[in-house]
Amino acid sequence: MVTGTCPVLYTIGHSNHEQEHFRELLKRHQIDVLADVRSQPYSRHTPQFNAEELKAALTAEGIQYVFLGDQLGGRPSDPEHIDREGRALYYRMARSAAFLQGIDRLASGMAKYRVAIMCSEEDPTVCHRFLLVSRVMAQRGTEVRHIRGDGSLDPDERIRAASGTSRHQGLLFPEMEDDSWRSLRSVLPEAPPRNSSDD
Repeated sequence: MVTGTCPVLYTIGHSNHEQEHFRELLKRHQIDVLADVRSQPYSRHTPQFNAEELKAALTAEGIQYVFLGDQLGGRPSDPEHIDREGRALYYRMARSAAFLQGIDRLASGMAKYRVAIMCSEEDPTVCHRFLLVSRVMAQRGTEVRHIRGDGSLDPDERIRAASGTSRHQGLLFPEMEDDSWRSLRSVLPEAPPRNSSDD
């Protein structure tokens, strides 16, 4: 349950942790609700974080699991939100109705519960949960704290200062398109390698 006046959002990346270690990180920081912001809540490499298995394990610990990847995921389904290099255009995604509904759901949940958003990457600086979601939440006055794999907390301001990014960049003048505010790499699925039998 939440106390205090300033809303706080936590973020976490599941990385290749054992599920037990991941649950311990959430419990250490007293997380009530885990909001999954992966576009696809499944992983070939870390199946312990597939949605159904993760939800069951968290429920057993008294932690609610909510999927928000359809609204806050980093791989947009709208082709207008992807550039020619396959990178997600965050400045467009941040203005979409679905994204704004997801942000409102997060804010509503944070009024009652201690919420963490989860994606795959342990390092928030290479993940859309930092580059997009927490940036928008911070711009709205939310305090953001990143739970690291060793259990430490990194304040959003410190990470932004170290990485040279601003939470206000691209949001102060919403009528302007800040094409630098996009994903670091392509979000398109990789094509399978060609072989001679494909010709």
